[in-house]
Amino acid sequence: MSTYTQILYQIVFSTKGREKSLSKLNREKLFKYISRLLENKKCHLYRINGIKDHIHILTHLHPTVSLSSLVKDIKLASTAFIKEEKLFPNFKGWQEGYGAFTYSIKAKERLINYVMNQEKHHSESSFLEEYKNMLISHEVEFDEKYLL
Repeated sequence: MSTYTQILYQIVFSTKGREKSLSKLNREKLFKYISRLLENKKCHLYRINGIKDHIHILTHLHPTVSLSSLVKDIKLASTAFIKEEKLFPNFKGWQEGYGAFTYSIKAKERLINYVMNQEKHHSESSFLEEYKNMLISHEVEFDEKYLL
């Protein structure tokens, strides 16, 4: 029997200390790099975007790829790429953890629009507010001290 999955993930993580170091000028290069990384792992990227202090990745994981190893690989490889290419001079790395939320494929278009419109969305709310709302709406128990 073959393996069939249809799990839409929204992966979210921040720069270390939520430093606003991801300047708009080179974000697209970073997003293209991460896109190629996902492609090499046979994951389907629906959308990637972010602002100065965090990114969102909307993707389907290949059944052979674990979420934690994928996030680890993205963080390690993109950190090396950022430093090698000198994309963001003030970038000190990624935060330790991440958020990953699953959705029905029926939510795909809404999520693509949400990820695509990050700058507009964050003119109205901070990353911390957004992240807390995601955790609450997905009924994830969390400790506020780890969100700082």
